[in-house]
Parts: sequence; structure tokens; C-alpha cells
Amino acid sequence: MPLNICSFDRYKQKQQIASLLDYREERRQVLDIIEDVQRNQDAALKKYARKFERVKLDRLTVSGEEIDAAYRAAGPEIVEVIKEAKNNIESFHCRQKEKGWWESGPGWILGQRYRPLQAVGAYVPGGTAAYPSSVLMAAVPARVAGVENVYICTPPDSEGKVNSLTLVAAREAGADAVYKAGGAQAIAAMTYGTETIPAVQKIVGPGNIYVTLAKKEVYGEVGIDMLAGPSEIVIVADGKADPSYIAADLLSQAEHDPLSRSILITDSERTGNLVIKELEEQLKSLPRKEIAEESLQKQGVIISVASIRDAWPVVNQLAPEHLELHLEDAWQYLDHVENAGAVFIGPHTPEALGDYFAGTNHVLPTGAAARYASALGVYDFIKRSNVIYYSAEALQNITPQVVQLARSEGLEAHARSVLIRGEKNEPPD
Repeated sequence: MPLNICSFDRYKQKQQIASLLDYREERRQVLDIIEDVQRNQDAALKKYARKFERVKLDRLTVSGEEIDAAYRAAGPEIVEVIKEAKNNIESFHCRQKEKGWWESGPGWILGQRYRPLQAVGAYVPGGTAAYPSSVLMAAVPARVAGVENVYICTPPDSEGKVNSLTLVAAREAGADAVYKAGGAQAIAAMTYGTETIPAVQKIVGPGNIYVTLAKKEVYGEVGIDMLAGPSEIVIVADGKADPSYIAADLLSQAEHDPLSRSILITDSERTGNLVIKELEEQLKSLPRKEIAEESLQKQGVIISVASIRDAWPVVNQLAPEHLELHLEDAWQYLDHVENAGAVFIGPHTPEALGDYFAGTNHVLPTGAAARYASALGVYDFIKRSNVIYYSAEALQNITPQVVQLARSEGLEAHARSVLIRGEKNEPPD
């Protein structure tokens, strides 16, 4: 049986979620790598390419000729799909653009200005896999925000090549350069800069535990999007839901990683049992069967609730990365959802739509971070600056209040910085 059925209380008792604090040895390795890249720059990156990717790199930058060759290798059909996906993502994120504002009164002006970051680095997993969608999800919102320079780091394969689809997506998304660097060393390179890779202001994109730990270590030197954990999906379904759809969507997360979480919440024992049967059947022909099966056995669960009304406290406590609603008249339940990275409404809206094509961003908070965090978007590539102006007369009118607050905090110099301006502007006797 690939999934157990239990109550939420029972599930919480058995649940064990790994913390970044559990990876002490990996953190030590990451710290050594970061220090090495700071000191030896390109030489360190090439050394780690030999160590981890088993390849000797003469240069770190992907050439224009390599990208041209990637288009030929990919073929026109998938190139066109990537272009369509890019357009959808761009259209969605254009609606997130914010405008500055101004407010004024007698002798004063307040406002807020928005300015894009100057340089952003996107980490894209690579090696034997292709993640063009990750390129689009990072680079397109940055470009929409007005970021001047967008750089991509991704590990090469054992022949020193970057996946063709990754390169096609990079050009279509408007990336300025793609570099052959992976792991913690790529994060260090984008943070501090090397002879080849420029330093950036913010690093976004998912990666393995070493990438995540590296992002945690460099945060403060640069901004980061989030500390991404294993992927997760929660499906809320009633007795009328199609068990084959539910099973397929649970497997779409389980095939990612043995640590991925696939959870069904239902008030129907029949639905739960039919989903188990469907999972067993669909697993038989799944190419990544072993990964998905291990994920379901260790991290998956069917949570039984008395009614759909009882599902929402569970959902909001889990705060899932992906939430699917396989419910009759599913729209009526949307307002019950407080915590979720993305919500997929109805039986014909699989989570894979958000991963690839609909236009919403698939870089989402994991590990219950949706309680306080949001999907990656244009706002992650924007800085807000407050603007304040007061005339001499306007300042004098509120001087007593400012002085009183400053002195209440014991900060006399603050008070005097306001008082001195009143003294300077007093008319002579």
C-alpha cells in the first residue's frame, strides 16, 4: 500500500521534517567551498567542475555559438512551446508591476519610489537534467521588473555542455549570460564575483541541499528568494472527485524526490481507497517508480476528515507549496484557504500547469513557509525607497512632537537635530 490513511493528529505525531541544522557536515563543506571561491575565483570553479561534474572547463561562459547549436538540437517544436510559456509568464507578471506614489500637504511631501535591482543571479539545476521552466520563472519576472543584468549559473554535464533546452529558455527569457557553474560554488561566485562571473545583488532559484545551505550562508551579502525544501502537494477531495486524477497529481510531486510530500485530505473513505488503487496501478508504468514509491511510503499520507469543513484548519496548518481543490463547486472554498503557495481550482487544473505553462510562478514557499511567504514575482526584484520633504515652516510646526518622542527614547541628539533647525530659522531681534 503506497499511502496510509490516518487522522491529522496521528499524522503530526509520526511526521519528521528535516531541518537545515541537521546538515552539519554539509554546511562545513559549503563554508569551505565559499571561502575557496572567494580566494581563488575562476580557478576554484574549474576545480569543482573537475571534482563534481568530471569535466575540464577551458571557459566558464556559454558562448553564442553554443546557444545557436542548442536551438538546432532542440528543434522548432519545443522552441515554440518555450516561447509560448515565456509569453504566458511575462503576461501574468506584467500585472504585478507597481508604481510609485506621492502625497503632499502644507510644506511637506511624502512618497515611495520603486527601482529595480541592477543585477540578479538565477541558479538553475542541471547536469543530466533539463529545467527550462526554472530559467523562465526566474529570468522573466526579473526582466519585467526592469533588472538590467540577469545572469544564470547551471552545472554542465560530463562533456562540459549545458542542456539545450536550458540555453534556449535563457535566450528567450533575455538572460545576459549563462555560466557553467553549479552547486555551492556557483552561489559563492554570484555573491562575491570572480574574474568571469559578476557579483549580483540577489540570487534566486532552487537547488540541492548544498545550494540551499550556500544561499543561507551568503544571505546578507546578497538577497535570496527563499530557502527551498522538498516539493509538496496537498489535495482536498470529496466523494465525487476522480481518483485517477488525484493519483496522477500526487505522483507528479512524488517523482521529484524521496523527500517530496504528497498528501490527500478527504472526507470520503471510498475516494481514499480508490486513490490507493490508482496509485498502485499508475506506479507500474512510471519511469521514476522507485523514487515516487519511496516518497509515497515515507512522506505521503491520506488524511481523513469528518467533512470538507474540517479540511481547512489542516490545510492552513500544513501551508502547502501546491494546493489542489478537487471539490464540487470548488470556487466556493477559496476563501477558506489562508496559507498556500499556489491554489489549483477544479479537477482540470493539475499542478503541472503552474509548473510549466499557465504563467504563474512555480518558485513557491515550501515547508509551511506559505504561512508568511509568497511566490516569486516582480516584487522580488524591486527595491522601495521612502522619500520625505519638509519645509522650514512645516518642520517647526511639528518640532514639539518629534522632540518629545526622541527624548522619551533617551536620544537627545535626535531631539537637538530638530531643535537646531528651529534656532537657525528664528527671525533676528
